[in-house]
Amino acid sequence: MSQKVLLNTKEVQITLHRLACQLLENHRTFNNTVFIGIQPRGVYLAERLKSLLETNYKIKDIRLGYLDITFYRDDFRRSNKTLEANKTDINFIVENKKVVFIDDVLYTGRSIRAALTAIQSFGRPSKIELLAFIDRRFSRHLPIQPDYSGLQVDSINEEKVKVCWMENDGEDAVYLINK
Repeated sequence: MSQKVLLNTKEVQITLHRLACQLLENHRTFNNTVFIGIQPRGVYLAERLKSLLETNYKIKDIRLGYLDITFYRDDFRRSNKTLEANKTDINFIVENKKVVFIDDVLYTGRSIRAALTAIQSFGRPSKIELLAFIDRRFSRHLPIQPDYSGLQVDSINEEKVKVCWMENDGEDAVYLINK
């Protein structure tokens, strides 16, 4: 197994700032916008973006929720391993709000399809956008594309893209791993 660095710590920071600026450009005050971090790994990215916007750009009170999609996936019964659900924590209504789904890697699109189904339990958003830190654009099973992406990666299915976050993995980096 070998790995290649796609983004180092500094490049991760630059990418986060660029994504924050793109969100700011499209949502201005964020008064009618909510962030939904897709569990488990989209949560780290969502928290980072919220923090950046509040600290560096003085945006106040960005609403952030966490969405578990485990049992909404169309492939959750196709594995022999026992699934562990994460926690959904959305303490606001999404009715008529602009929702930004945030996830670390957009691969087949199945997670986002599941998120589209799961979010309906919390109301009907006026608009849903997708922010993916890494877009594995040639691996899609469903016609889903990100509105915001940090980096597009052209990889084959035998390769894995791993996004590491300081809070969970002890470093900020993105790797391409050959199995």
